[in-house]
Amino acid sequence: MIHEALFLLAAVLAFSVVLMWVTWGVAWHVRNLGLVDVSWSFGFIPAALFYSIAAPGLEARKIKVATLAIIWGGRLAWHVGSRVMRQHPREDARYAVLRSKWALHLHWKTFLFFQLQAVLLALLSVVFLIPCMNDSKSTHDLEWLGLVMGLMAIAGESLADFQLSKFRLNPVNHGKVCQTGLWRYSRHPNYFFEWMAWVGFFVMDLGSPWGWIAFMSPAFMLYFLLQVTGIPPTEELLLKSKGNAYREYQESTNAFIPWPRKFRAKAK
Repeated sequence: MIHEALFLLAAVLAFSVVLMWVTWGVAWHVRNLGLVDVSWSFGFIPAALFYSIAAPGLEARKIKVATLAIIWGGRLAWHVGSRVMRQHPREDARYAVLRSKWALHLHWKTFLFFQLQAVLLALLSVVFLIPCMNDSKSTHDLEWLGLVMGLMAIAGESLADFQLSKFRLNPVNHGKVCQTGLWRYSRHPNYFFEWMAWVGFFVMDLGSPWGWIAFMSPAFMLYFLLQVTGIPPTEELLLKSKGNAYREYQESTNAFIPWPRKFRAKAK
């Protein structure tokens, strides 16, 4: 069983490497590195579908896993892809910064960056592989709990993205900081619910043998969101563009977990 799981994981890694290689070629040609986010989000769908077809687990369980992956990955890929297409040929500010930093060896550094995303895609896809390997005919309560958590997190992230898009589309809000809806209680509610979706996937996996291994997926996601590609570069850019308005937002509002705001006493 372990050897079969490793074989399936290796196959997804090979697919991910090719996917990101092609994506890198297209991104290099059109000068838009933001395409990596679209392919990364989308890549989990064929990975989960492959697991659901090739793994020996129970069909009903595999259908649930594939459906969840399609809903989550499809929504995220569509959201990110729409943003990339809307902004093109202007590149996402995060990647414009990387392009500037890596100017001396841009060709190879971006290639390696895309391949790192391929490795992460394969490693994180373990959350979909584990339940697809489970051939038990009984459904564990944790599977249903994880499924509900995942769907609720997807709904929360969708709402956060919708609220931010609606705020930005209003010309009156140009140059302002979004502090409405979920954004009143967290500076990054979309990142929080994205992480919660991975927590839901992990909880679902706990109903299968070796499910604890999937802990690495929400752990990796939390690290990257809090320390690497999520909050740090996003807030650095927002501080440059919004200035004191965003500093005040930082002082009053939690960065990640939605929480009641802190209010400073006004000086008399």
